[in-house]
Amino acid sequence: MSSKGKVAIVTGASRGIGRAIATLLASNGFAVVVNFVSKPAEAEGVVQEIISTGGKATAIRADVSKPAEVTRLFEETTRQFGGVDVLVNNAGVLELKSIAETSEELFERTLSINLVGTFNAMKAAGTALRSGGRIINLSTTIVALALPNYGAYAASKAGVELLTKVMAKELRGRNITVNAVAPGPTATDLFMQGKTPEQIDTFRKLAPLERLGEPEDIARVVAFLASENSGWVNGQIIRANGGIA
Repeated sequence: MSSKGKVAIVTGASRGIGRAIATLLASNGFAVVVNFVSKPAEAEGVVQEIISTGGKATAIRADVSKPAEVTRLFEETTRQFGGVDVLVNNAGVLELKSIAETSEELFERTLSINLVGTFNAMKAAGTALRSGGRIINLSTTIVALALPNYGAYAASKAGVELLTKVMAKELRGRNITVNAVAPGPTATDLFMQGKTPEQIDTFRKLAPLERLGEPEDIARVVAFLASENSGWVNGQIIRANGGIA
């Protein structure tokens, strides 16, 4: 699935699923922009890992919740690599609270990054992507499971799924696909934080495959959607969750 000469932006790519996506796309021939907000050393570590294996990458700081910074992200990518072919909207936050306990600040922050940030990047990609481009959003299987304490997070990602389906239709005639990947429980710092070993074990047993997903499991699905092999997949939500839902 080589994509030599193409360029991908991966938001929130300094660790976890984003890091796995960035390194896999680079190994498939993409020049990769490792987007980050607050962890420059980790982002640069991803860049150096890609470069050390012969790939092309750069790290660009941008807060996706701010339209002006998203515009700068796309402009800087084009300046360095000549254009943009793939956008992977991976940046996100998660904090578990019941709806009754969710503060206005937490709700607004969750939507600002997870939903508004995805919207801002999709909007920029709508005019910036070259023909044959791909927009790949990250949702969550929590949208299907509707588990307690995930209210703000699930609401933000449900919005992402609807934006995915709408924009796939809006780009008619542009030869650009828009899809989303909805991971199940995946062994990342974001998932592990705030959970007891017993809670993690419960999640592990939910899937018929009886394990947590790994970041590489999700990255491989994203890499397929970024490739030419996925050209007939459009407007879809792929639940990469080991069979949980």
